[in-house]
Amino acid sequence: MTPLDDVLAAAIGANVIVNTRYAEFSAVFPFIGAAVWVALLLATPLRKPEWSLMPEAVKGSVFLLSLVVCASLMPVEKLPVASWQTAFGLGFISAVFDNIPLTALALKQGGYDWGVLAYAVGFGGSIIWFGSSAGVALSNLFPEARSVGSWLKSGWHVAVAYIIGFFVMLAVVGWQPHAPHKAEAAAPVAAQPAH
Repeated sequence: MTPLDDVLAAAIGANVIVNTRYAEFSAVFPFIGAAVWVALLLATPLRKPEWSLMPEAVKGSVFLLSLVVCASLMPVEKLPVASWQTAFGLGFISAVFDNIPLTALALKQGGYDWGVLAYAVGFGGSIIWFGSSAGVALSNLFPEARSVGSWLKSGWHVAVAYIIGFFVMLAVVGWQPHAPHKAEAAAPVAAQPAH
């Protein structure tokens, strides 16, 4: 197992343990983040960090964190009503606005078909390089990829595939919205009789 495998195993383990046994504490402390940091610190002696990569990695990290901070300032009550049309539009928005904060906003709002939303922000985020974390990482390694015009000229088929795939998925699976999960989890607790 490589150090990266250890980090991934720690993140998955923390996620499974916290959400299956201690779900009531999951919103109190960032257990997954803490598990990743502990695994990183324990794995550091096993593999020497490549400190020369830090300056470029910091640029990408600051860019992504800026997008997340901007998204956290957006009021959820001002978002359009959850619908397949909104999910389709979020796919295009995620091409220019990282899909992590968009998904966080949609989770707070609720009322989406999560499979359709995941497809939209995941696939749609790849239409332009800075819409996905992977695109940002690639552009750090290959700066010539930062040209939006070149990206669209060479990858126009990604946008076309997104549109076709979205409507095929709607035709096959349909739109099956879910109620906000926070309200569902709170309702059974409130309905229980006092002992």
